Amino acid sequence: MQLIQKTRYGMVDFIRIPFRAAPILTGIRIGNRLLNALMPSLQVLVTADFVDTALAIFRGEQLRGAIVQPLLLLMLIVAYSYMNWQLMSFVNLKSGMKLTREYRSAIVEKRAKLEYRHIEDKDTWELVTRASSDPVTRIQEGFSYLLSIADIMIRVISILLILFRQVWWAGLVIIATSLPLFGRAIQGGKATYQANVEVQKYMRCSNYLHSVLQSRENVEERSLYGYTDSVNEKWLEHYETARKIDWKATLKYFVRMKGSSLITVLISLMIIFVLIFPIKDGGLSIGMFISIATSVISLIQMMSWELSNTMSGLARSREYLKDLSSFMALSETEGTLVLPEADGETVESIEFRHVSFRYPGTEKEILKDFNLRMEKNLHYAIVGVNGAGKTTITKLLTGLYDSYEGEIRINGRELREYTQAQRKALFAVVYQDFAKYYIPLADSIALGNIGGLVEVRNASETEIARVAHEAGLDETIQRLPDGVRTWLGRIQENGSDLSGGEWQRVALARCLNHKGGIRILDEPTAALDPVAESNVYEMFGQLNCGVITLFITHRLGAARLADEIVVLEKGRVAEQGSHEQLLLKNGIYAEMFEAQRSWYQQGRE
Repeated sequence: MQLIQKTRYGMVDFIRIPFRAAPILTGIRIGNRLLNALMPSLQVLVTADFVDTALAIFRGEQLRGAIVQPLLLLMLIVAYSYMNWQLMSFVNLKSGMKLTREYRSAIVEKRAKLEYRHIEDKDTWELVTRASSDPVTRIQEGFSYLLSIADIMIRVISILLILFRQVWWAGLVIIATSLPLFGRAIQGGKATYQANVEVQKYMRCSNYLHSVLQSRENVEERSLYGYTDSVNEKWLEHYETARKIDWKATLKYFVRMKGSSLITVLISLMIIFVLIFPIKDGGLSIGMFISIATSVISLIQMMSWELSNTMSGLARSREYLKDLSSFMALSETEGTLVLPEADGETVESIEFRHVSFRYPGTEKEILKDFNLRMEKNLHYAIVGVNGAGKTTITKLLTGLYDSYEGEIRINGRELREYTQAQRKALFAVVYQDFAKYYIPLADSIALGNIGGLVEVRNASETEIARVAHEAGLDETIQRLPDGVRTWLGRIQENGSDLSGGEWQRVALARCLNHKGGIRILDEPTAALDPVAESNVYEMFGQLNCGVITLFITHRLGAARLADEIVVLEKGRVAEQGSHEQLLLKNGIYAEMFEAQRSWYQQGRE
């Protein structure tokens, strides 16, 4: 049975999840907490016995040896408290590590399985962020709150039993004055969590702006454009909005709870004062009075503040469980985590037949009755203005969305009939926002073919060296201190950073290392100048014999290198043909190319 699954989560899951992740350690934590809960009442009795025995010895009513037993009991309680803290620190650390490994992994796995539409939906993504943001701490907090409540209740009941036995009415007064605080605490916890939800909306913007102000990637533009003060003002605006929301919620809770607890403290002091009279009548020993007075103060603190605060925290944790339930209920893409098939089929053709598509929750059709056929060994350039549907084609092909109308056929087989493993084996993609992996260069390239990663670790680097050479990384590798085994980025002491162009070539090498029959470049060179972009596409096109290659671009210097250029307009194929054929048509493509001609002429002068 999985650690987490689609269900409605309740308070018991704060115990169930840690117990399933680390059953023995969690059992020790629960047992220890329950045992600790009995210590205060035991300490009351032992302390009272010690004080009364000491007074009796002082008055000559008992021998000195009588003090040994209560003294030893006090020493045992103190020793247990000290040793127990040391032991439980280790147990808590180990259980936390196991929970991190099991629960965080389960959350990450669920997040990876989500349908792609959830990632692009703002409201859903906020839910995903809340549910997966530091999830282990959320579960540990809920677990601790539950144990704290059980701990407090046992301590309260045991002390109240002693109090009832000595002065029964004092126990009733304490209960009557403390119970109304619980409801307020629960309401305050819910309000605080809801405030946190609102705070997160502003904190996400604040954190992003903070990264803009602090990250190494933006240091050149920060210095050049001098936008630090302007962005800092925006950061401060979002941060202050979040801080004020959080401050108001916290202040309101604090004033409400602290005011109520002060009243309860005054009542407890009155109770202690009244208990002086039974001492005169001999109904209460001095030792028992001292112990009860200390316990009443401790009890009031537990009932009016500690328990209330714990109940408030538990209410916040309960709100997290609601988010977790909603998060786990989000739809998944079947087979997301499976590895690509080792031997993908050879791709002879791709065909779009009357394909129409609109993004979930929208009415605008991005593709409208779209028809296109692509053949093996040919290079295709998909061009058009922004919003024409270029990137949408790649999202449909790679299975990020399958809610299209019409058919997409690969080798005559409808795309939705392919399993995820089969589909992953077909495609290698380099996106505009390609990933920069701060791992060894060889591993970064090998990720394009997950089997290749194992080869690298077995020191077989022939294939990696080949694709690195094809991607033009030879000079880069020679410069790196450990060659292909050099860590990229600056997170390692001996790591080396790369230029923007070198990072792009690593991404291209990763794509070339993939064995699939369809390779897609979705504007990965958009940051380069038009001539440099054309050079990269030319190099890439020469290395892709035996496959279908798609160049997604809005700049036409690269498009003219393709065998077929497909011009999109309003979700349809408006024009199709070679560069020369489309220029002769004197249509959309010719007009776009003429507008961009100067980019390439200037670059070659």
